[in-house]
Amino acid sequence: MKPTQRQPIRIVFDESHSESWSISAERARAMQPGDPANASYHCAAEVLAARDFLVRRNLEAPLEAALLGEVDVLALLHPCDAKWERTTSTASPRLTAGEIAAVQEFVRGGGGLVVVAENEHDKYGDNLNELLAPTGLRIANGVAFDRTACVDGNPEWVLGAPAGDSVLGHLATQAGFYRAGWIVADGMAEIAWRTSGEAHPARAGLIATARFGAGRVVVVADSNLFGDERFGAFDHAQLWLNLVYWCAAPAFARTGIAARGSALAVARSWLELKAAIDRLRTLQAADGSVVETAREEAAELVEIAVALVVELRPHFPQQADYLAAVALDFHAWVKSGFVRPDFGRALATFRPERDRRDGAEHLAIFPLYTPNASSDTRFEALLIRTPWPDWLAAIERGPFHNTKFVPGQLVDHTAGYASECAVLFPETVALTGAPTNHFGIIFCDREARRLQHTARRAAEVVKLPLFPELECWLNSPALIEDSTALWDLIHDRAHSLGELPFDPFMIRQRAPFWMYGLEELRVDLRSFGEAAQLAAEGFAFARTVCWAILLDRIFRFPITGPRVRNYDALGGQLLFAYLHQRDVLLWRDNRLAVEWDALAPGVAGLREELTALYKLGADCSKMNFWLCAHDLVSRYVRPNVASQWKADTRAVTDESDVKRWLGLVHPDEFPLGNFHLNLQRKLA
Repeated sequence: MKPTQRQPIRIVFDESHSESWSISAERARAMQPGDPANASYHCAAEVLAARDFLVRRNLEAPLEAALLGEVDVLALLHPCDAKWERTTSTASPRLTAGEIAAVQEFVRGGGGLVVVAENEHDKYGDNLNELLAPTGLRIANGVAFDRTACVDGNPEWVLGAPAGDSVLGHLATQAGFYRAGWIVADGMAEIAWRTSGEAHPARAGLIATARFGAGRVVVVADSNLFGDERFGAFDHAQLWLNLVYWCAAPAFARTGIAARGSALAVARSWLELKAAIDRLRTLQAADGSVVETAREEAAELVEIAVALVVELRPHFPQQADYLAAVALDFHAWVKSGFVRPDFGRALATFRPERDRRDGAEHLAIFPLYTPNASSDTRFEALLIRTPWPDWLAAIERGPFHNTKFVPGQLVDHTAGYASECAVLFPETVALTGAPTNHFGIIFCDREARRLQHTARRAAEVVKLPLFPELECWLNSPALIEDSTALWDLIHDRAHSLGELPFDPFMIRQRAPFWMYGLEELRVDLRSFGEAAQLAAEGFAFARTVCWAILLDRIFRFPITGPRVRNYDALGGQLLFAYLHQRDVLLWRDNRLAVEWDALAPGVAGLREELTALYKLGADCSKMNFWLCAHDLVSRYVRPNVASQWKADTRAVTDESDVKRWLGLVHPDEFPLGNFHLNLQRKLA
């Protein structure tokens, strides 16, 4: 099954007002049998349908509330009197007064409007200027020409360029406008693309934008620009995506995650179980045991918890064996005298990876430590839902097969998960023996919320321009959650691939914290490349994983959590520094910019350095591997002045006592640079 991404945005191309272009290839052939490409926006519609847009035509319904209530973006493709061109219908190109009012209200309420016009506008018989009047945009009546910036020496084939730093110029620097008119922008409206200074008229608007109420409007002065015949020329395809996404940004903000209330989250039995476990947690010592004076109360709480688990069992038929094992492990803990708990029997029967259905719910009760929160062992109770859309299932069955991977949504939880923790792994469960390792749950909803919150705030603080697609994605919690789920799937599998001089998950191994940081970064850089390849092969949504990796790594990771041996922070610091020192990230005039076309090569460069390091690791001792890794990080992130691992003042003189050298690792071996210190202060 070929994966098909979520398409939350509804774009309608109106063909009921004598438009001279159709998104239907069949209709375009009927309009112009000899040259259907000159009447077709089929390619423009297809590129949207391959991304986030549900595309349809409006053939006869009036542009009024009944239709517009089911639309996010409306496109009007050069309404035209039939005496000038063959058109989609015999209706008038003029909108009725009621339609004009309805469309204006639609935009004011957060809709997007794309208007494509033509030269000598007044002759075509439409009333688009009446529609646009409140926005500050007006289609002029004339033909732009340019004898210097033109195509094939034809002055009526004008080469346009982005105006200033317009976001409609993202990865698009040139477009050819054939016999275009121009647009006047007044008030808060803006010119996005313009003619050259030598054109007539000079620096005139070829594409203009306006924010109107909560919505957005784009007007284009040449309808041929995005027709099938010209869609692949210059940067037309990218420009088309830029302007449609820009119009759709408010709609993406409305694509919140659909209400997913769980009846169990408010059920008495769950609430009482959560309260009992939270009280039990307060009685536990750091190793999970209970002191003698608290054992009577602990025994009572265990009996309450077991009874409530039995009460909840009918809601989780797929977990019958597990919930029975939970009761047995609880009783064994009581019988042991409340020593460090061992829930190995329960862990062996907890198998959420066997029930990866979209919306499936699971109950998890374990004594565990929560990564990024505490090294103490405490009981936790979690209500978990599995998001498993068809597209993710198809990708897991295909190139990224991983039977242990389970994406999760944390429906409700006890106190230990009121933290940064976004995982539930077998390695975190309290045991006396080796853990069974059947699953790995990563809470993509929690990851998505953190990423969205930090990235949007940080982008505002550092004045990072958000190109239209990126703005839309950052507006949508649902799409970000999809991205983190795909990222997690690719990331988790990548730990076992590539040059691996050691156990890639580093489970129960002692190593300097930068080794963990490099492993996580190595896997994310591989994930970046594989997501980009997946997008290039036709699953366009995978491109968002690249954005997620970059923004989470350079903004959130470095400033999250304490500085003591924070390996995730170091991975983010290294990625930022590497890209910054190669001018992929530009920090100038208190503004951050990304050279997006240089990002993939930049990431590939750092990935190559890590690959070379890992390859070396198979040929040298553990200590030498650690030293080479420290040297690599130090090339880009300067170590602490007190570091005893620095190449020039290295205290390591032999390899006989590894533990001694681990003890010499400075708690903040690689301090934050000034960029992140200032970002941390401003976001505090």
